[in-house]
Formats: sequence, structure tokens, C-alpha cells
Amino acid sequence: MINVTRSSMPSFEEYCEEIRPLWESRWLTNMGVKHKELEGMLCDYLKTPHVALYTNGHLALENVIAAMNLPQGGEVITTPFTFVSTTHSIVRNGLVPVFCDVDPKTYTMDVEKMESLITHKTVAIVPVHVYGNLCDVEAIEAVAKKHNLKVIYDAAHAFGVRYKGVSAANFGDASMFSFHATKVYNTIEGGAVCFKDDTLVQLLNDLKNFGIRGREEVGYVGGNAKMSEFQAAMGICNLRHLDGEIAKRKAVVERYRQRFAGVEGIILCDEQDGVESNYAYFPVVFDGFKRDRNEIYELLQEYSIVARKYFYPLTNDIDCYRDLPTAGADKTPVAKHIADRVLTLPLYADLSLEDVDRICDIILN
Repeated sequence: MINVTRSSMPSFEEYCEEIRPLWESRWLTNMGVKHKELEGMLCDYLKTPHVALYTNGHLALENVIAAMNLPQGGEVITTPFTFVSTTHSIVRNGLVPVFCDVDPKTYTMDVEKMESLITHKTVAIVPVHVYGNLCDVEAIEAVAKKHNLKVIYDAAHAFGVRYKGVSAANFGDASMFSFHATKVYNTIEGGAVCFKDDTLVQLLNDLKNFGIRGREEVGYVGGNAKMSEFQAAMGICNLRHLDGEIAKRKAVVERYRQRFAGVEGIILCDEQDGVESNYAYFPVVFDGFKRDRNEIYELLQEYSIVARKYFYPLTNDIDCYRDLPTAGADKTPVAKHIADRVLTLPLYADLSLEDVDRICDIILN
């Protein structure tokens, strides 16, 4: 079987050596040595002032939205073309998502349509970098400043991506990365919030660690979202190999692009000017091809090749959000058009070019 993704991992021996000290210290969680080491390494790699580590990306996003102290019932402009975690993070903070359509080339939020959705109830914008494609960060910043809005990026797909030499970690008021096992960079499970505001350091720590500030001091009503030492150790190992893993992923993407170039009915994302990609996913939109997306999906399964309808359905069209006044896929026609036709094909560092050719041959023939 060829899965849509496969986790990058260090050698067994390297990871064992990294976790060996944990058997001596028996310090397995609560922000120990490995946790602190990884935070420092990520600050250096991303060239960002602050990194707060989390046990997963969802809690990282939910907590950083909470940290912005947005008024309950306020509206947050976001995209329906995302994993459901994005929308859940907004709603679980007592906020109302307002869904903006997406750009037909990058599948990220359409900034021209975004500004028209801003009202007196709007309190923040939560854009999503998709497949490693970056949002129009400059235009979003300009709109946010004009209307005095917070910007929190869901950058789950964008670890290692740079725009004009600047890491995706450094845009907006904060950026959330997912370090889930399926991502370009993983800590088994995990996530992080990157930010510049010094005042958020204590608050984010409170939110993820029960508000505990000392042995006998609890200064905030917080939860539990800490990254364990074993997760941090995996992150330390994987960060050493990240650039090499991205280079391997690039070779896979280039072969796909070569094989699908100029094929009628197969639409690929253009490479973005000024963006250094992490080659996180390889989306293909089947629009006017001899078989539709669902037929291709089933065909690949017959050959034990797992692709993914990613993202489908849109989050403004799932059961738990259909009753929202701002919901309804018909209100975001570009996103609906893409969601009904997109398939992400297998992509990971160890995927051989021979397997890429086999996948392409099945689709093209």
C-alpha cells in the first residue's frame, strides 16, 4: 500500500540516544530539558522571538485565540477550505466564524472578498496557509491594520515555508504550526504558537499548564496542553534532518509536475513568487479530465494507493455548522468548486520516483 503520507522519522538508534537521559531523570513531561531545548532550536530555525510548544496543533490554535481576549460573540473571518480544527478553535472560544471564499489559484483566503465581510462585529481574522501555499500576508496585514483586527494564522501546513526570506512563523499577531505525524515536520503529535508580543509568554503558559505559576501559586484558570519530553525529543531529532527531507519531497513534486504538465483537465497549483515551499502536499484538481475526482479516488484504491479528498467537505457545509447564519457552501462557490474536485496524491520524503510514475500512469492511462 502507498499511503497519502508517511511520517518522517530519525533512525531508531538516534531517537533512542535522544531519549536515553529520560530514563535517568524520569522527567517525562512538565516542560523539562528536552522541551526547553526544542523551543530554543525552533526559535533559531524560524528566526522568531517566541515559541510556545503544545501537545497538538489544535490546542495551540485554540489557546492562542483565547489569549487574544476577543469579545464573546464576536465574528472571526476565516476560510471553509481547511481542516475542521480551524473552525472548531474559533467556535470553542465563543466566537462566530464568517466564511470567506478562496483564491482560485492558491486556495487560500481571497483578500478582496475578505474585506467586504468586515462589520462592526468583526474582531479577528484567522487565515489558513494551504498545502504549503502562503496567504497574501501583505494584503491581509494592510486590511487588519486598517480595521484594527487581530490576525492569527493557521500555519499547520507551512512549517519551513519562507516568503522573501522571512519564515511563515513571523506573520500576523501569531502563527500556529501543527507537528502531527503526517506533517512535513513532526513531534509524533504536537504543535506550536509563534509570536512577538512578550506579554503573551505568561498567558500562553497559563493556558496550557493549569495557570500554575509556582509550587503554591495558581494565577489563571488554564487547561492542560503541554508537550511531553518524548514528543520534544522526536522534534529535536527530526529538525536535524528537516532540510534534507524537504529536498526529497521537492524531487517527488517535480516528478509529478513533469508527468502532469499540459494534461487537459488536470489543474496544479502554480509555484508562488518569493515563496520557498516545504512541499507539504500535492493537490490535483480534476476539472474536465476524462474521469472525475471520485472515480480517480476509487481507481487508485483498487491499486492500494491512498489519496485524500483534502479538503472535503468544506467546514461551512458539515453537519455541526450548517445552522450557522454564515454557513452554506453556496456562499463560497470557488471553495466549493475546488473541494468537489481536488485530490491530494501521495507525497512523502521516502516515496520513490518509480512509485510516483506508477501513480501517474494509473491516472493518465
